Amino acid sequence: MQVETPPSVKPYEKPEGERRGLVIVHTGDGKGKSTAAFGLALRAHGRHHVHGKTVKIFQFMKVPTARFGEHRMFEQIGLSVEGLGDGFSWKSLDLERSAQLARDGWQKASTAILSGEHFMVVLDELTYPLIYGWLPLDDVLQTLRDRPKDVHVVITGRRCPPEIIELADTVTEMTKVKHAFNAGIPAQRGIED
Repeated sequence: MQVETPPSVKPYEKPEGERRGLVIVHTGDGKGKSTAAFGLALRAHGRHHVHGKTVKIFQFMKVPTARFGEHRMFEQIGLSVEGLGDGFSWKSLDLERSAQLARDGWQKASTAILSGEHFMVVLDELTYPLIYGWLPLDDVLQTLRDRPKDVHVVITGRRCPPEIIELADTVTEMTKVKHAFNAGIPAQRGIED
């Protein structure tokens, strides 16, 4: 490890542009995409729910009855999470039903984004119904373009379509360097439910 001297002057200039809603994407094969989005949602909820703007989280692959740790905590603080799916495709008994749930869920999410009632809308695992062909990419792009200028949208999932990456303001690609699962260690409750 190389030891560095901490910077003694600010390493950047403050931008002078307007404040506006951003499209933020967390993609890639590494862990932490949803966790990063939930962190943004918590930060936004803590700051903005007192000003009348809310944060809404839509989970495209989770069932509406999902009760993972984040669901329990979000419920306690009044942060709205809505499962729109029926689980990942390998768990689904009916892929056409999964596709229809994604389309119905997108209508809810699009309406929430366009309503302007939310400071932030998280579209967790949105990339999967897109890459499976369950949702028309053009509809998603149009909603992102037409959203009110102060609405932030956070998108998560692997293999994010390049058209969304191009439109986004901030894109982070999570890169897997090492994962316990590959060493034969199963998911740990409270870490990966």
